[in-house]
Amino acid sequence: MGSAAVVRAFADIDAALAVLAAEVAGAGLEPFSVADPLRGLADGCLDILAGVAGCEARLAGLKVQAVAAYAESDRAVAPALVSAQAQEMAVVAEVAGVLTIGARAAGVLLEQSQVLANVLPLTLAGLQDGSLSWAHAKAMVEETATLDSAGAAALEAHFLGPDAPIPATAPAPGELVPHRFRHKARTWRERHHPESLEKRHVRSVAERRVEHRPDMDGMAWFHAYLPADTASGMWNRTTALARGLQGPDESRTLPQLCADIFAAAVLSNGQNGRNGQNVQDSGGTVAEVRTPHAEVLVTVPVFSLMGLTDEPAMLDGHGPIPASMARKLVADGAGSFYRVLVDPRDGAPLEIGRTSYRVTKAIRRWLRLRDGKCPFPGCSNNSLDNEADHLLAWHHGGTTGISNLGQPCRKHHRLRHTSGWTPTPATKNEPPGWISPSGRRYKSEHQDWEPPHWPRGCLPVERSLFEEAILERLSA
Repeated sequence: MGSAAVVRAFADIDAALAVLAAEVAGAGLEPFSVADPLRGLADGCLDILAGVAGCEARLAGLKVQAVAAYAESDRAVAPALVSAQAQEMAVVAEVAGVLTIGARAAGVLLEQSQVLANVLPLTLAGLQDGSLSWAHAKAMVEETATLDSAGAAALEAHFLGPDAPIPATAPAPGELVPHRFRHKARTWRERHHPESLEKRHVRSVAERRVEHRPDMDGMAWFHAYLPADTASGMWNRTTALARGLQGPDESRTLPQLCADIFAAAVLSNGQNGRNGQNVQDSGGTVAEVRTPHAEVLVTVPVFSLMGLTDEPAMLDGHGPIPASMARKLVADGAGSFYRVLVDPRDGAPLEIGRTSYRVTKAIRRWLRLRDGKCPFPGCSNNSLDNEADHLLAWHHGGTTGISNLGQPCRKHHRLRHTSGWTPTPATKNEPPGWISPSGRRYKSEHQDWEPPHWPRGCLPVERSLFEEAILERLSA
């Protein structure tokens, strides 16, 4: 390297890494705990992992800075006769050579670095201080890719700005696993995109298709790009049918059953039973599975349902969908979809249908509304068989109220009762957090309720009367 300071800095980093490696190997100068060396080593390794995550983020921020600065400085000193395209290819080739990566990967890194350096300063700052990982930064780059500069700045500010609306009990963006952060960013982007979701959906419907991609070991992938309500209905029906086949005499896993049911549905000759479906089991025998009732929540802003606005609705397990799709689901009485209206004042749930009065079903639906998915950190399971669970056990005085319930998926329900993971208290509107066996606390993801858009011409001074009219019409 040309700079002695840079050489010394990386030498110090190498020395620090050697110290940490010795600590992980139990060969440090002193144990983490004299009283309980093994427990101390376990806790120490978790501390090191947390530190490594922050260092990786800071190094990613440094890489971004270095790539962007190299590209800018190299362009400045390039000969005037070199075309812009040739200069770009030269920069990509140099970055690829230094990092020992392919030209395509180097080109993507160059583009991402320039966006972070020039368009997304808050995201880059999060990388530099270790509060965001590289995966979070990539998600932000990709979710703002089709937005103009003002839209990108608004999305970034909503999550990372000093006035970002993050409740105290909710995790910060960097505390969400990256795919959950991407989901939140995409949801906000769909709601606030300068072009309505209705218009974008119409264009995308024309691009629906099925794709086939060969894979290794005699296998292949079969994909379908479909409207969200169609795909969600197919997914939930397939999963529900697979659940119905599970039992002590069924050796196939749930994913295997789903794949077999999907194949049977596509390849069948249409001679399925009226109330069921024939599915070939692992031994070649065809068994009839009675079609179960799989319900999906569709959260609809009340004005959208009435056709007064085109604000997107929220499809459980997917995210924003066009208002026209939500209105069609409600109007057609689709048995798999269950309507949820939201208050026109603050976006909170207003009512959950008007056909069922059984408390157990109402509580379960409210749980799904409050949590959106399994509340365990990082879990995306919004499966319909998530299990209502008492946070404070019934035999210890716990109630069956919404504030004493969670809805973990089967895996994390089992983890809660077979390990040291314990949930923290919940509220009517906030899911429980979690405490790990090591004593570390983890926050659960919150729903992103937003006040709905008001119809054009409805002035704030008119809202009280308008609300009364709306609520009266809904109760009619």
